[in-house]
Amino acid sequence: MGVFSRKGAVAGVRAAIAGAVMASAALVSPAGAANILLDNFWLPNDKYSGDIPACTDPLALGTISMRFAETERMYWNAALNISTYQNVREIAFRPWGEGFQPRRYCTGVVTLSDAKRHTIWYSIIEDSSFQGYTWGVEWCIDGLDRNLAYAPNCRMARP
Repeated sequence: MGVFSRKGAVAGVRAAIAGAVMASAALVSPAGAANILLDNFWLPNDKYSGDIPACTDPLALGTISMRFAETERMYWNAALNISTYQNVREIAFRPWGEGFQPRRYCTGVVTLSDAKRHTIWYSIIEDSSFQGYTWGVEWCIDGLDRNLAYAPNCRMARP
């Protein structure tokens, strides 16, 4: 009868997974892009391109609209949607310098499905999507920061 070591088995599985991740990272990483290991394991990375969409990019605004409606419906049982964006403009790009993760800070006015107008503050951030492969967006709508994530009054969503 052999002796089974749970710690040894767990360590072996971890080593195998780490080896597979490192081997596949070299194959998956596109030419010219930052190494996948740098993006996902928080090692120093000075290879940001700064290539993120403009404040008025339809995909960025569509992402905000879709996620806002989903959040309102799922968590707050509200049927609010963003109807229109107006006066959208950039207020800062890389405000902390070149060595930091590129962010484009924007503001504008949204009209919601209840016909009320609110100021929106949002940032488009390089490599901040779900898995870190593309840009992501964070936003706060004045008066609708119900969980106070960007309190006070969306101040933490600004540069």
